[in-house]
Amino acid sequence: MLQSGIVGLPNVGKSTLFNALTRTRKAEAANYPFCTIEPNVGVVEVPDERLAPLAEIGGTKTIIPAAIEFVDIAGLVAGASKGEGLGNKFLANIREVDAIVHVVRCFEDDDIIHNMGGVDPVRDIEIINTELVLADLESVERQINSWAKKAKSGDKEAQAHSALLQRIVAHTGEGKPVITMDLSDDERALLKFYNLLSAKKVLYACNVKESDLADADNHPLVQKVAAWAAEHHGAGYCPICARVEEELGELAPDEAAEYLESLGISDSGCNRLIREAYKLLGLASYFTTGEKETRAWTFRLGLKAPQCAAVIHTDFEKKFIKAEVVSYDDLVNAGSIAAARDAGKYRLEGKEYVFKDGDVALFKVGA
Repeated sequence: MLQSGIVGLPNVGKSTLFNALTRTRKAEAANYPFCTIEPNVGVVEVPDERLAPLAEIGGTKTIIPAAIEFVDIAGLVAGASKGEGLGNKFLANIREVDAIVHVVRCFEDDDIIHNMGGVDPVRDIEIINTELVLADLESVERQINSWAKKAKSGDKEAQAHSALLQRIVAHTGEGKPVITMDLSDDERALLKFYNLLSAKKVLYACNVKESDLADADNHPLVQKVAAWAAEHHGAGYCPICARVEEELGELAPDEAAEYLESLGISDSGCNRLIREAYKLLGLASYFTTGEKETRAWTFRLGLKAPQCAAVIHTDFEKKFIKAEVVSYDDLVNAGSIAAARDAGKYRLEGKEYVFKDGDVALFKVGA
């Protein structure tokens, strides 16, 4: 299962957000730096409004959503790339995740310590980005000589690695994250060998006060983060109030809905964050539905039908014959499986069909 790592400076709300996302008390949330040391891991269901209508059409009460993992990683301080704070442990934990949710503090509160002395989310982002870039620069410089030696012998693969590593050194040497490099498809394939921190996709979670939630997108600090992320990182952002989300996790659904309404919002910030993290990982969902269950199956965008069938069972890829597919919208508009078939909305797709988010499928496989 793919993982998103929750990172940020100490006391920005990482562990509180993790508890809210996972509906647990796994992560200690305290008003002092490094209250998280060992990373906490939690499996989180991906909210999907399409499941309930599909369950009604399938005639089942059993719904199984898609899921991803979130990892709560220790807070970072300036100098982490040189071992300051819990730097080495922090960076090692980030290497293990597939994408990063970077929590930044966008609220003032004299009772909650900020280890930099004041609230400035862009400064906080740049501190962490600098440490990731410096760690990558050091890592690449360690690798570059061995590839250069092989390249001198005429090894084509080594020459390609050597050329790319030289480019990465120049880029990160200017303080720029690897993800902002303009790379060819071949170079992107090579990049996977190095497992670089600043090459991971990032989503910025802007932690705001409860009173700012109703108009959080227009909050000055949130807008600062949004503008910086778009210009310098090509990344997205998501406003959230970690404390409110943690409280919502302790309420019954009807009580939670009333609480959200009282705050002037219609949906949980966690729901938005989970969906955005799912997209960040390059994931999408296709569905199966019937009397037994309605289920969302996770696949990487770009996968063809046999690989998507293998998500259900590995044998299905080898034994794949055809996929009977209908889009979610066509099925719901038809109102039933039979009506969708009568309307010609179901299609038989072969091995070259590339699955789309929202496809509803029935696989035909051999014995």
